[in-house]
Amino acid sequence: MDIKTLAVGQLKTNCYLVFGFKSSSREAIIIDPGGDADYIIQKIQDHDLKPKLIVATHGHFDHILAVNELKAAFKIPFAMNKKDQKLLSWMRHSANYFTNFDPGPPPRIDKNLKEGEEILISNFKFQIIETPGHTPGGVCLYSQKEKLVFAGDSIFAGGGIGRTDFPYCNKEDLTKSIKKLTQLPKETLVYSGHGDTTTIGEFSEAQKQQSQF
Repeated sequence: MDIKTLAVGQLKTNCYLVFGFKSSSREAIIIDPGGDADYIIQKIQDHDLKPKLIVATHGHFDHILAVNELKAAFKIPFAMNKKDQKLLSWMRHSANYFTNFDPGPPPRIDKNLKEGEEILISNFKFQIIETPGHTPGGVCLYSQKEKLVFAGDSIFAGGGIGRTDFPYCNKEDLTKSIKKLTQLPKETLVYSGHGDTTTIGEFSEAQKQQSQF
């Protein structure tokens, strides 16, 4: 598996292009396209990729701003957990408020991502893990074979976790979601929605050190 990380939008969201490294089909998925659609499209063309699916780990505007343009460019579906439908409907207002940018109407969810489902693309697959807390419909994409997880804004390098200060957030749910993620093998690579890559082991150790202060 090959992964290209693109920092997009004003909030520098990590958009991931994921494709089979040795696959001749060049099929790919696009994870969290949070803006800069033209830049994402150019990178897809540069690597001669054939996107098959767009996935959002949750419904915050900075993870979905480029979805409509990518759907139109590649004629592919958009997948997200429908528990974040309300956040999706707030996309235009949120983007205007935080970035002074009007992205137009929100995208339509074509596929609902639920716990235990699998995404099959090219020669690899991801298991969906529901991780509510930061948002009601947060999900992670886990590959046991590749030993990696796309964690959205649930956990971050250095022991950081998703914010829970919005009315729809739930700190207790996020705590349960973090516990679920830290049960993955320690060597599992964590690709978060912002910032650097880490591992489950490194995240757990950083959390432990923080709790001592």
